[in-house]
Amino acid sequence: MSQSMVNFRMDAELKKQMEQACKDMGLNMTATFTIFATKVSREKRIPFEISADFFYSERNMNHLQNVITDIESGRASLSEHELIEECYCGKNVVQSLPKNHYED
Repeated sequence: MSQSMVNFRMDAELKKQMEQACKDMGLNMTATFTIFATKVSREKRIPFEISADFFYSERNMNHLQNVITDIESGRASLSEHELIEECYCGKNVVQSLPKNHYED
């Protein structure tokens, strides 16, 4: 089988992390991308789920940076609170509070 060269750009820090992850698995980046390309070619799909994670959205990152700035400047402070778990069911958000929170 003949070989061909593939070149693309990637963030330097991401490349460094990818190289380390590959090394930890006993692979190099060439072998890893070859495995990925083989799987995509055979299955005709991306072999993992791709979804938007709100936490890493630009809007949330800006919000978190503003919160950090407020805390560092003294305009806001951190306080302990009970955990509220959210269940995303379709378009609805269901909040689940600890039992003792809503029982009298």
